[in-house]
Amino acid sequence: MTTATKVQGPASYFPSIEKKYGHPVQHWFDILLAAGDLKHMALVDLLKSAHGLGHGHANALVAFHLARRTAPG
Repeated sequence: MTTATKVQGPASYFPSIEKKYGHPVQHWFDILLAAGDLKHMALVDLLKSAHGLGHGHANALVAFHLARRTAPG
């Protein structure tokens, strides 16, 4: 018997983000990368105001993006 690993944390929002906004999450990560070294809430505000994302979805994308950017390796 196999058990599927349930995705947790910010990545758990990715399927609904892709479905709701019609873009793969990489599209949003590219926007965040192009925005440069803004702080967390500035990036969230960018996604909300310029691209119409809801707060929870924008926050999940930014949290994942920043964690990946600061991860060792």
